[in-house]
Amino acid sequence: MKVALIALSVAGAAISKPLAQQVPFGSQLHDSVVVPQADMPQVDFRVEGFSLDLNEPRLVQFEGHEPVWISEYQKLEAKANGRKFFDITDSADHFAAAQVKPTKTYDYPELSAQEKVTSVIKTLSTEGPRANLEKFSSFRTRYYRSQTGQESQKWLLSRIQEITAESASDSLQQAISISEFEHSWGQNSIVARINGTSDDERVVIVGAHQDSTNMWPFFPAPGADDDGSGTTSILESYRALLASDFRPARPVEFQWYSAEEGGLLGSQQLATDYANRGVEVYAMSQYDMTAWVKRGTKEVVGVITDYVDPALTDYNKKLIKEYLSIPSVDTKCGYACSDHASFAKNGFPSIFTIEGLFDDSNLQNIHSASDRIDVSPEFSFNHMLEFSKLAVAFAIELGGSEKSA
Repeated sequence: MKVALIALSVAGAAISKPLAQQVPFGSQLHDSVVVPQADMPQVDFRVEGFSLDLNEPRLVQFEGHEPVWISEYQKLEAKANGRKFFDITDSADHFAAAQVKPTKTYDYPELSAQEKVTSVIKTLSTEGPRANLEKFSSFRTRYYRSQTGQESQKWLLSRIQEITAESASDSLQQAISISEFEHSWGQNSIVARINGTSDDERVVIVGAHQDSTNMWPFFPAPGADDDGSGTTSILESYRALLASDFRPARPVEFQWYSAEEGGLLGSQQLATDYANRGVEVYAMSQYDMTAWVKRGTKEVVGVITDYVDPALTDYNKKLIKEYLSIPSVDTKCGYACSDHASFAKNGFPSIFTIEGLFDDSNLQNIHSASDRIDVSPEFSFNHMLEFSKLAVAFAIELGGSEKSA
């Protein structure tokens, strides 16, 4: 109770400067190391199990503005007020991190793997996602700077390894690598890669973020929908593909990002690393919140249409129409709203699919202790299954296979 009272007191404290008046990047834009040059409000607060300094300067980029230096506490305030941003503090080159690279475009093929996709979809189940999500949302929080956030990541890694060992044949396992993309804060991103059988090295990526947060990050954050649902939806897709002995023509990667809630930190580092190493990304699809069907609304799949690749978005709609039991609806989520934005910023074609119209999504429960499986009948594992279908179709149709490539 003492911690809660202190937290509420700090969370309600006034900030000495509004965000618009914080330290701009300004003349130091080209410096690789930039130091803030104005006083920031000081907050003296620590909680055991969290490596979070509320006074730490962070360089953040809001839509339409040059990056600005604000404190970690002010960053939390901005997020609580609904402002979306990239946190580019940890970038080796701040100038490069603030730029948007031109997106490489592709002509995506006509759908041609109906037999393979349909056969895999038939093996999908809600049983695995339910069991996995019950465990994943049982961690007090998956906040990226918390001890339990590191523990949840290690559990997810072990679960991916178990599913690979259980579902993939011995020969297919030789084509699979599971790795951690390490981050300084301790909760690592995870990449499960199925190597391609052809010389085409362009990567197809299915992604979700593994972390969770409360508006005040020291409070409980089960994160069942945001984004435990996306995490376990694509995990079920991964399982089914391995069980079908999926041999893609080009590499297919399933990625689970750390620190999305901190300003797309994990996916930024991973996507930037790919760009710096010359990795070609053929297509990237993000799954963030896949479980909620608002009472009184029609069950649909929300296709994000802003800050995404138009051609790949159109292709995604074709997949939904061909393989899902419910229709799609266009919706928007704004600037830097999930990890696909990190790939778009690095010039990779990316898209984002969500549980419904953005305004009908689970906004009243996310980022709180109420983001639980049992909070309402509106939380639907059958709805999540539609997104598992979509991820399967995305991987097979764009990854190709020995038969359809």
